[in-house]
Amino acid sequence: MAAYLRSFGAHLPERVVANAELAERVGKTSEWIESVSGIQERRWARPEETVADMGVAAAEDCLRKAGIGANALGMLMVASGSGSRGFPGPAAEVAARLGLDSTPAIDLPIASAGSLFGLALAMRLAETQGDVLVVAAEKMSALIENDPNTAILFGDGAGAALVSARPGRWRLLDAVLHTDGHSREALAFDGTGPLRMNGLTVILQAARKIPASITEVLERQNISAQQVAVFLLHQANLNLLTRVAKSLGVAPEKMFANVQRYGNTSSASMLIAASEWAETNPEPGPIVFSAFGAGFHWGAIVADSTA
Repeated sequence: MAAYLRSFGAHLPERVVANAELAERVGKTSEWIESVSGIQERRWARPEETVADMGVAAAEDCLRKAGIGANALGMLMVASGSGSRGFPGPAAEVAARLGLDSTPAIDLPIASAGSLFGLALAMRLAETQGDVLVVAAEKMSALIENDPNTAILFGDGAGAALVSARPGRWRLLDAVLHTDGHSREALAFDGTGPLRMNGLTVILQAARKIPASITEVLERQNISAQQVAVFLLHQANLNLLTRVAKSLGVAPEKMFANVQRYGNTSSASMLIAASEWAETNPEPGPIVFSAFGAGFHWGAIVADSTA
């Protein structure tokens, strides 16, 4: 049975944090921050604004665009690497605030790649569960201190996608998922201290594994990278997106990028990018999602427009 993407949604906090605000804090210049990351500004949530707050806002935006109420959902998934390390996770709160009282809600505590894993799971579960809402929400600003390797990168926000067995704008064709826990300490947060990241290890692994997983899923569907209309990737940094494009042999313009304005919003970034792309320039043809994140977890999904 086929699964379809019916709509996307997003929420970004109001506060804009430009490089100039961070430069003195991390002992660098605004120009240096942009040169190493491609990021010019990012959004940070208010101190009282939570992962669940942002997740609810993105969910409501997605449902509004789909023209359905939350009561039509058969399942909810909430991905977040920055959510509470205790229990219950944010999925239960998001479900309650959407007015759900018996719909299953699942937490995916996976940083950066959580929304990708959620989409892949929803693709399989839509057959039995019906409409599955995948939400990814991150408050990364709460995890960073003054380390220039991390403080310059991260922003806050939330994205959402509605996956359904009912026909929609894009049909989900295939997904590949991978995990290698041997390097799990290279990118980690234990709930008590600041985020830890070995930037060189992460970027080298991501630059290899993202194009490899994209190639894997495209070859299974007999689609070439050149046939893809747009690549909607985890927005880690602009330099990584450029490297992935080069590895795949496609123009950098095919990599949709909004990391310049929002920074790295971890698991939320891919769905925020998808929501913005779908609103502005939804070209017909195959689209590819891909992400790499803590764990290490990574993979890719290919879909095709139904128009």
